[in-house]
Amino acid sequence: MRIRLLGPFEVLRSGSATTPTAPKLRRVLALLAINANKVVRIDQLIDELWDDRPPISATTTLQTYVYQLRKLHDLAGNGTDGLPALGTSPNGYVLRMPEGSLDVDEFVRLAERGRAELDLGDLTLASATLREALDLWRGPALADVTVGPVLGASVVWFEELRKSVMEQRIDADLRLGRHHELIGELTGIVAEQPTHEGFQGKLMLALYRCGRRSEALRVYQKARDALADELGLEPSPDLQRLQQCVLAADTALDLPAQEAVQVSPTVVASPSQLPPEAPRFIGRTKELAVATEVLTDFDRLAPPVVVAAGAPGSGKSTFCMRVAHQIRSSYPDGQLYAELTTPHGTPVEPAVVLAGFLRAVGVPGNRIPDTVVEQARVFRSWTADRKVLVVLDDAVSMGQIAPLLPTGVGCATVIGSRRKLADPKIAATIALEPFQGAEGLRLLTDSLGDYRVTSDQQAVDELVELCDGLPLALNTAASQLELRPHWPISRQVSRMRSQAHSGGRLEECDPDMYASVWRTYQLMPETAQTVFRMVAPLGRPVSGRHVSHMLGTDECSAESVLEDLVQFQLAEVDINSDHDFSYRFRRPMREVARSISNSAGFTEQLCEPAARTA
Repeated sequence: MRIRLLGPFEVLRSGSATTPTAPKLRRVLALLAINANKVVRIDQLIDELWDDRPPISATTTLQTYVYQLRKLHDLAGNGTDGLPALGTSPNGYVLRMPEGSLDVDEFVRLAERGRAELDLGDLTLASATLREALDLWRGPALADVTVGPVLGASVVWFEELRKSVMEQRIDADLRLGRHHELIGELTGIVAEQPTHEGFQGKLMLALYRCGRRSEALRVYQKARDALADELGLEPSPDLQRLQQCVLAADTALDLPAQEAVQVSPTVVASPSQLPPEAPRFIGRTKELAVATEVLTDFDRLAPPVVVAAGAPGSGKSTFCMRVAHQIRSSYPDGQLYAELTTPHGTPVEPAVVLAGFLRAVGVPGNRIPDTVVEQARVFRSWTADRKVLVVLDDAVSMGQIAPLLPTGVGCATVIGSRRKLADPKIAATIALEPFQGAEGLRLLTDSLGDYRVTSDQQAVDELVELCDGLPLALNTAASQLELRPHWPISRQVSRMRSQAHSGGRLEECDPDMYASVWRTYQLMPETAQTVFRMVAPLGRPVSGRHVSHMLGTDECSAESVLEDLVQFQLAEVDINSDHDFSYRFRRPMREVARSISNSAGFTEQLCEPAARTA
């Protein structure tokens, strides 16, 4: 089913019109369609149908209209099969429509794309895109629907948007030197809208550039008379300045030489920003299969977003690179990459990332907008009809990610996240658990060789346990052993145990692991940082009641802080048979917390008394 709103109201299904004939039924369907995939409240529908004089039976009558629409247009489904469906919510109704079902949505999409092409300086393509958007109009919006106050506001908005798009398209044509072609069109527009000073000014400029200066001045006089007669106003300062420039034959009105030539569509080499893959990749077979399936299934209605989440050192970056390189051929228009956390543990602003993306796709620096909203609009428009893969590593929050997501259905995003995320935009979340014994054994065997591993099997199992199965910690230990081929693995295990017992600093023993945990620590709220420093070094699971005693607060508040640590993946939850749970910390997290506490002047004595009373 396709609904046309920009002109006579039509509902098309299988090539035949099935538009309801009853006036109020048409208004209900039109209001639901304009707000497709959003809930329209019952009070909005009642206001639209009866304004401020609804009958006592208004709600019952509205339910009857909804029933009739479902029956007439076969809208009784749930919308999960890709077909239109009219659903009910607690306070209203929602018409679920697949992408491309509304000419209004297509108009808005083309308008945004055309504006972005203008921002890029691609005048020829912008003019064509904006013209394509305007061609969707077959008359005034909802031309044959008697609109009420709610629909009336939408009609006014669409009409203003149409005028704005028309002005932008005419601006592009004027800059392309098409003034001769515009005079007839602008004359008709001005006759219909004699007080619209923007169109009056464009007609004056087109006439002047055609050498018809006297006619341009007559246009100004007619505009002045219309403004005085209808509104009691004088022309705006801009229109008055334009008249003075015409009188003076100011060369500022001439077509600039660089814009007198038709601008060809921008040709941008597909950016390929992916860092290289790790030379060795172990395990994660099921996780890779899930991510690849989601990202290469092009029978979809929206661009997929896949999030890889795990504790510091779990291999998120390596996993994202593996996925990205495996599927890059499915995204021939480019692969963009950005790290969203600095080495100092501060989030990178979306505006910084977007500016880099826009430069990579060929936007000149002086044409990149200043605000993140405008930058995101240009980026979305550039990706709208392309197949682009975006990889965002070390993400912090959905607020940071949202402006960076491409909108074209052929695009996709892979995210490595330092915290657990939940959002409707996410198609799949891949949990990267620490390696179990078999995967840890494979990693060490791949680095050290079969003989060295099999000859010291017990030490290998201890090493995996000491590293808590975290790939980053295991890789560090394997690298140290590779540099010391004369060491048995048991020596590395003894050394690590000795360092842990003697309070050896993790930033010296395993600087990469320390840096990864430190960056996550820096991103947390101050209260969560405090609890992490106090609780993690204890080396045993703690409960919300335990931490509430330590903080001198209620158990609910303490549990909320602990859940923050879980969300940032510095703590894990253990659930017992009674469905009660406690929070525990892996060895690298404990050692980083101890190191931070010691360097900042904190000691475990701050929390031990409370710990004993718990």
